[in-house]
Amino acid sequence: MANGRVVQTADRTIGSRQLAALLPSEVLARPGYRSLADAVRTLILDGRIALHVRLPAERELAEALGASRATVTGAYDLLRESGYVRSRRGSGTWTELPEGHGPVGAHLLVGSGGYIADGDPGIDLAIAALGAPQDALAEALARAATRLPGLARSPGYNPFGLPDLRSAVAERFTRRGLPTRPEQILVTAGAQQAFSLVVSLLCRPGDRVVTENPTYANALDALRHARLRTGSIAVSDAGWDMEIAESTLRQTVPRMAYVIPDFHNPTGLLMPQEQRLRLLSATRRTGTWLVVDETIADIALDVPPPAPLASLAPRGGADHVVTIGSLSKTHWGGLRVGWVRATAKMITELTAVKVAADMTGSVLDQLVALPLLEGLERTLPARLAQLRGQREALVRALERHTPEWSWQVPPGGLSLWVDLGESVSSALAERAGACGVHIGRGARFGVDPGTFEHRLRIPYTLAEGRLDEAVRRLAAAFHDGVPLAPAVERPHWVA
Repeated sequence: MANGRVVQTADRTIGSRQLAALLPSEVLARPGYRSLADAVRTLILDGRIALHVRLPAERELAEALGASRATVTGAYDLLRESGYVRSRRGSGTWTELPEGHGPVGAHLLVGSGGYIADGDPGIDLAIAALGAPQDALAEALARAATRLPGLARSPGYNPFGLPDLRSAVAERFTRRGLPTRPEQILVTAGAQQAFSLVVSLLCRPGDRVVTENPTYANALDALRHARLRTGSIAVSDAGWDMEIAESTLRQTVPRMAYVIPDFHNPTGLLMPQEQRLRLLSATRRTGTWLVVDETIADIALDVPPPAPLASLAPRGGADHVVTIGSLSKTHWGGLRVGWVRATAKMITELTAVKVAADMTGSVLDQLVALPLLEGLERTLPARLAQLRGQREALVRALERHTPEWSWQVPPGGLSLWVDLGESVSSALAERAGACGVHIGRGARFGVDPGTFEHRLRIPYTLAEGRLDEAVRRLAAAFHDGVPLAPAVERPHWVA
């Protein structure tokens, strides 16, 4: 496996030494044209070499590898034949994707063709979230019912959010190590609205933003909808490469960077503290707004829950950090309550943007959210224990039904990022949909459309029996002896 670095430079060129550093040790030890072509293809599909990047000249790469020029020429010829690069006289050789790896459109709910629909009896692995905690939800509803009559005598408009809920969110940030005042909190209709509001306030069409690659699919949709230019920092099985991250920030000077450092979606990885400090410093130097998504931060299964990334900044050094979160993963996605934590000035500006969109949030949802948030430390341990058991069940099912696939067990989060060993993710998702299993294909999580075709995100948020049956159906679709042709790209919804 390569060392996990990604190349995304301002001039869209990768040098021969940079490319050599990305190649697996076995290719460097005995470079053959087929193994070299396979390695470069894997780097492109895994997002570690971005699309539309110029590769080194054949002679330069041959010198860097200590190989013959014929070896590199043969590898480039294979890549051209398979559609992973294109060459034009005088302009060099550029990375691309072959036919069948086209863009994945914005997600929609589709009621036919094996996709998610209301009342569908299939197994839904497209959504990485648990159902609501019944007892805690019932108690919260009862408490909300006692307060609702008093609030119902008011007009009901609270653009910033209910004061008690803003105070509770601020207090929880403070307890986690990031001193926060209520005026630094805006309550939103979930983390997705929080992110969209931040993008709307901070960015204009054509601005450059940087995200991890892979990353949360719905965040990518929001960035594309805003017509932003997206660069990437690879997150491989080895984690984040901060040298490349710092280089990307320095060379592109993006307006905004979006990261999920806490049990990253979809990989489940946890960013080490030393890398968090480097990211804070690098974004501050380039004047880049750092948007931190903490939606999954509480789903700590094997390690202590991390402190907020902004808490690591020196005093007064986190004004460029915007933190978003919600109750969707800890409690229930049907309760549309999220928040933004930023400077008081930015919260006022964000609220003006929000008012233009929906005036105010649901008072009832916020009344229910308040006791749930206040009681999180009581209800969360049982939820985490449930997820640990389901994660073990998913691993057992994969070992039983698909031992040729590979994965890492993450220290937290809600899903496994599974390597299929073949670039068939979209076709497999299509075939699995016909078998009643709806799943997020790897390409949905890639900055460059068509990458991560060898990956599936498989959540462990269903009951153990359902997980085993889902993997059994996936295995049957994968093993049925019929070659998996490239799938026709259709809109898919994942969360």
